[in-house]
Amino acid sequence: MTANRDSGPLLSVEGVSKTYRSGRRLADRLTGRPETFVQAVNNVSFGIERGEIMGLIGESGCGKSTLGRTILRLHEPTAGRVTFDGTDLGALPDAEMKAMRRRMQIIFQDPYASLNPRRTVAEIVGLPLQLHGLATGRGALREKTAEILEKVGLKSMHLDRYPHQFSGGQRQRIGIARALVSHPEFIVCDEPVSALDVSIQAQIIQLLTDLKQEMGLTYLFISHDISVIGYLSDRVAVMYLGEIVELGSVETVLANPRHPYTQSLMSAVPEVDRPGHRSRVRLTGDLPSPLAPPPGCKFHTRCPLAIDICRQKAPVAESVGPGHTAACHRLHENLSLLEQEAS
Repeated sequence: MTANRDSGPLLSVEGVSKTYRSGRRLADRLTGRPETFVQAVNNVSFGIERGEIMGLIGESGCGKSTLGRTILRLHEPTAGRVTFDGTDLGALPDAEMKAMRRRMQIIFQDPYASLNPRRTVAEIVGLPLQLHGLATGRGALREKTAEILEKVGLKSMHLDRYPHQFSGGQRQRIGIARALVSHPEFIVCDEPVSALDVSIQAQIIQLLTDLKQEMGLTYLFISHDISVIGYLSDRVAVMYLGEIVELGSVETVLANPRHPYTQSLMSAVPEVDRPGHRSRVRLTGDLPSPLAPPPGCKFHTRCPLAIDICRQKAPVAESVGPGHTAACHRLHENLSLLEQEAS
């Protein structure tokens, strides 16, 4: 899947952070305890070229979905800038941002929670057409809605049905149709297959691949499954506790992961051809709480390679090859968790 890299990035994310107030309980207010904050995304930067699929991978709770929604300004960033096709989204007033949303859409993770159970498919999928003035009159609205349903593998006979009358895979196709009906250029795919059966996952992945080619789409594909990312994506960004720890082409990162966290993710991928050849790197402990992230490198509490500097100073992303960066204090020591476990 080779992207067109001649016309510059379609999307540019520069130093984006998102912090939430955690909210204080009544007891905290009475005792005067200070308010706490959750830094869900911290100083993230990358670009996505036109026609590219950028994979974003990490554990649950690392901030992937928050980043995707912040890019679309469904959540306002606390700091940083998002530029889409040369336009700073943060500088747009509401009316202009509404017009921009026609070009930027999202496919949500849960096809059960993301569809209004009181609306028919025609109403759900047709709503973007009404909001953006892309269809006038009931006949034109139904015609355009039926057309996009056909593209995602459903039929016009489904227009007057309700979400509860469909299977999980069919519901996700409705969600995809809603995202595509306004003919956007950029889609945030927020774990669109994680709630589906494995056989249905393969169908939806193939559908997204076909639609990308047919409609000239650009994806940010969010997932916790590195196999899915490896199959779909041109490049991959690995996220840990709100930060990008490794970034590069899928071929480079999967063949030569340089950050210990990426190495641990790769060790969990089953090998069909040579089972048992690769040792499993098992991390100790849980993902730290974003309410109280560890000092220094956020991964040091789980990293077998951690040394004193890792506990004291946050690493800066460095180049480890063409288009390949990683943030680790021990990048240039040629250390590998995979090799250590194998030995």
